[in-house]
Parts: sequence; C-alpha cells; structure tokens
Amino acid sequence: MYKIILLLDFAEEYSKSLLKGISKYSTEHGPWSYCRMPLYYRETIGIKGILEWAKDWGADGIIGQLYNEIDLDLLVDSKIPVVAQDFKERFTEIPNITGAYHEAGEMGASYFLKKGFKNFAFYGFNDIVWSRERAEGFEKKINAMGYKVNYFEHRKSRSTDLWYYKSNSLSKWLLSLPKPIALMTCDDNQGLHITEACKQNKIRIPEEVAVLGVDNDEMLCELSDPPLSSIGLDIEKGGYDTAKLMEQMIQTSASNFYDIRVKPTQVITRQSTDIYATNDDHIASSLKYIHKNIEKNLQVEEVVKQVPLSRRSLEKRFLQITGYPIYKYIFNLRIEKFTQKLLETDQTVFEIAMDLGLNDSKNIARQFKQVKGCNPIEYRKRYLAGK
Repeated sequence: MYKIILLLDFAEEYSKSLLKGISKYSTEHGPWSYCRMPLYYRETIGIKGILEWAKDWGADGIIGQLYNEIDLDLLVDSKIPVVAQDFKERFTEIPNITGAYHEAGEMGASYFLKKGFKNFAFYGFNDIVWSRERAEGFEKKINAMGYKVNYFEHRKSRSTDLWYYKSNSLSKWLLSLPKPIALMTCDDNQGLHITEACKQNKIRIPEEVAVLGVDNDEMLCELSDPPLSSIGLDIEKGGYDTAKLMEQMIQTSASNFYDIRVKPTQVITRQSTDIYATNDDHIASSLKYIHKNIEKNLQVEEVVKQVPLSRRSLEKRFLQITGYPIYKYIFNLRIEKFTQKLLETDQTVFEIAMDLGLNDSKNIARQFKQVKGCNPIEYRKRYLAGK
C-alpha cells in the first residue's frame, strides 16, 4: 500500500477535481493511504519540515502545490517522488501538473470570433504561467484574424495586486473599452470580478461585455450575475494520470517522469456570453429566440415568425452575418448544448436527447459523431475519468 502526501488547497474546486481522479486511480490499483497536509505547512515548517515529516511517516510520494523558490536539491536528494501543481510557474527538475494553457486561450478566441465580435479584451496576471499562456493563446488567435486585444492596465503588476479586487481601476478600464466587446479572463475567480464590476457600473452583460472564464467552477459560475460562461477542463483525467505517473515513479525511478497536461474540453455557455454580436436588430432577435428555445425541438419556421421578413430575406441576412444557414446554426448550438450535458451530468444519451426536445436519440448520436468524430459515450470516456 502506497502512502501519499497531498499538499493541496482542499477548498478549491480545481484541487477537488484532481483528487477525484487520484482517488479513482487508487481505487482501481490500490489501496493507497493519504495524508491531507494543509497548505500553510509550506510556510510554517517549510519544505525541509515537510520532507522530515514524510520520512517519519514513511511516505512513498508527494503531490502538491510547491513554491518555485524552494530548495529543489532537498527534494531531489530525498529520493521521494514528487509531482507539483504549477500554480505559479513550471518546475524543470520535477514533473508538473500543468495545462494546455495556450489551447484554452485559443479556444476562447475561436468561441468569440464565431459569435461575430470585433472587439476583444483579456483580464489576468502576467507573472503566472497559466494566466500568461492563456492570454498568449487568446491574443495569437485574435491577431491572426486582424484584431487586437485590450489588456487590463495593470497587466505588468504583481499578481498579488490583482488578487485583491481593485474596483476603481477595473471600473475605469471596463468603461473605456469599445462596445460590444468579448472579454476573456484567466480563470473564473477573475470572471466573477468582471461581472461584479460591470454590475456596479451598469454595464450590461452580455449585450455590452460578454465574459468568459476558465475552469468551469460551477459554484463561482452560478454565483456570478448573470451566470458565467467558462471553459471546462479535463481535471479529473489529469488527477487520474497524475496518480498513474506517481505509481510509475515509485516503482521505477523518481527521475523517470513527464508533465501531466490538463486539456480544455469545451466552452460551457451560460448567460454571460449567450449572445451574437450584431447591429442587425432582426438577426439579433432571431438569435435571441434561438438561444432561448434551443432546448426545444426548434425548427427554422418558428424563427422566421419572430421577425417581419420573408424566409428568403432572413436566411440571406442570417448567412451573411453569422456565416451559417439558420438550420446549421441551430444544429451547431444543439450539439454544443448536448456536449455540455454529456460532460456535466450522468444522464444517458436518451435522457439528454429528451431534455433537448428530441425524440430520436439515435439520430442525435449520429449527428454528434459527424461533428466530434466519435459517439457520445466514447466522447464522455475520453474527457471524464471514470465515466
């Protein structure tokens, strides 16, 4: 039985999801024994004290959030396998639980570009790897399409300055931005800061500022007013793979390691981005109706009835503005909602189809495979550990 020290923030949703994956692996391959060590031990006893405690307990490995300034020679000399969560910067001497941060930024940019936005902003920290690389991925994609990204004016300040919500400077920045604008934040915590600041300044979300976070922390996303859209991550799978790596390091050699990359899965759309940026009132009305009624068996004819245009005229304008025929836009949105339920719930394919007002679950499964390249069950297994 392996004995593992967990030095994580147990109140944080990201860490909880990691633990689910770790627990899943140990249940299948264990049993393992865990010591849940509080994060403040990093300050009170330091890495030296943690290693001494680990030796006294007979620990086989450590998984945790470690400061980049620690004496890594102590870790290496201890011969205890360690996997670090890169909550500030990546380590080079030990394996990291890191992320495909550029990919998350690019996913956010692609999402907003498909919604027709021409103004973009990013809010985060420049001295933390997961924020910086998400910003880089976001900006690269936006720049490639000929647009620029507005950054919060304190982009070069210390991250500790931004953790504490500076409402005055943030409000001034938000008010100065061109509207409508698509704003991505480095995580859901900062997304909540943005929605709070917008509310204080009577900036309408999503009509003036569409806000997208990262992590899909459901508590934070639902605490936001309106609820915050967010990029979901395969964190549980990351935890599962971390436990697998830890076992390999214990059995072979602590020097035989690689990084665990937590990948983005998809954008979970909530009210903070549930809009398409257009100045055409008829198209805006059509899109609003589609998004409001997508969980019904919506047909093009119903959308046409919402505006004083012929079907041909509406179809032509809709295609010009969104790049999709109405039926295709409905199809894509339905697949997006289906995928969201697939990853967020334990419902069967049939149950999800019924929730979306669709009586033919086999047909939606076939359509899903056309878009995603695999059937719904395979997709769920690919992205959710233990599903």
